[in-house]
Amino acid sequence: MIVGICFVVLLAVGMPIGFAIGLAGVIGIFSMGGGTTFLAIGPSKIFNGLNIFPFLAMPFFILAGEIMNSTGITGRLVKLAEVLVGRFRGGLAHTNMLASVFFAGLTGSATADAAAFGRTLVPAMVKQGYKRDYACAVTAAGSIIGPTIPPSGLMVVYGSLMGVSIGGLFAAGLLPGLVICAVCMGVIAIGGKRENLPKADRGATLGEIWQTFLSSITALLMPVIILGGILGGIVTPTEAASIAVAYALFIGFFVYRTLTFPDLYAMLVRTARITGVIFVIIAFAGILGWWMSFERIPQAIAGSVLGLSENPYAVIAIIICILLVVGMVMDITAILIILGPVLVPLTEQIGLEPIHAGIIFVLALNISLMTPPVGACLFVLSSVTGEKLERISVKLAPFLIAEVIILFLFAFWEDAALMLPRALGFAP
Repeated sequence: MIVGICFVVLLAVGMPIGFAIGLAGVIGIFSMGGGTTFLAIGPSKIFNGLNIFPFLAMPFFILAGEIMNSTGITGRLVKLAEVLVGRFRGGLAHTNMLASVFFAGLTGSATADAAAFGRTLVPAMVKQGYKRDYACAVTAAGSIIGPTIPPSGLMVVYGSLMGVSIGGLFAAGLLPGLVICAVCMGVIAIGGKRENLPKADRGATLGEIWQTFLSSITALLMPVIILGGILGGIVTPTEAASIAVAYALFIGFFVYRTLTFPDLYAMLVRTARITGVIFVIIAFAGILGWWMSFERIPQAIAGSVLGLSENPYAVIAIIICILLVVGMVMDITAILIILGPVLVPLTEQIGLEPIHAGIIFVLALNISLMTPPVGACLFVLSSVTGEKLERISVKLAPFLIAEVIILFLFAFWEDAALMLPRALGFAP
């Protein structure tokens, strides 16, 4: 109890979440009389928490996304999406959603997508006659496609910590990401008249579509290289990430010629900062996890949940609700590191396939990025566009309901969730 209180208080006074997690864990260790042991073993626990080879993929994926974002590639992908779906009512809203699919293979980050489209597509939508709160809601709904369709930093963390195939998780994320896009486009179409969404005067010709595709093909090859290499068993996720960086550098310097060395330095600094924040959380979460294992908290929680019901569907629903509720108020990487060791044993006890359990965790935590009161994507869009968070939240409601339904669909329908991993040999 004292550890939980300390953790909440530390967050309330503004301490960064990584240090709050670590300090709460230290308090827990000392409160049970393990102070001397901790001083001897604690540093190695912190180091071992990061000494996992697949974690090297994260800074490489982040850097590859930074480089591709800075080469003017966003405009090319948006143009491709626009010529494909811009002819429909609410065409720019559909474009926003489809562009999120294209962008997913470059960044794997919901907040990066929200920031990029908040600066480009939202103003363009407003200029065309969309209400700004609705434009922000569409952008927020599409932003979670980024970390669902691989590459996904959250999948790298989950697979590394839980010993689950990262390639299998990548394969499992493809179908849910595409379904989210399709269903959200359906929501846009259904609400088109109610929201009085504008309609394009004419659609693009086949010639325009072909020319736009050709100008975007270098960008579209990035996810093909990453996914083809990993899912084909040719390279590991870490190797694929490093190849992606080399490809992005080649495109930026020699194809588009928009990348400069000062730009590259700034990108390296941003990558180091983002990676540092994530790795501090992971490192200090090892201390909290050490204390939790001593106190047998995972076993106690598992026993309490199974005491409510042993029905697998009920247990899955409880896990999803926990993730969505906690995700409203806490960083999703920290949630995964803290609650993963607590809730994953529950999925094992009810016989859930590890990759299936992983995609449930990833989908639930991604959706929490767009849930008020502290959904990260909402805050990014609010700060970038100046729109009030509560107004965005109201317009976001239909999309949020649709995405939660999709989450439960893939959680309860194992064959759909594991169709691609099974076809590629990652799951039995």
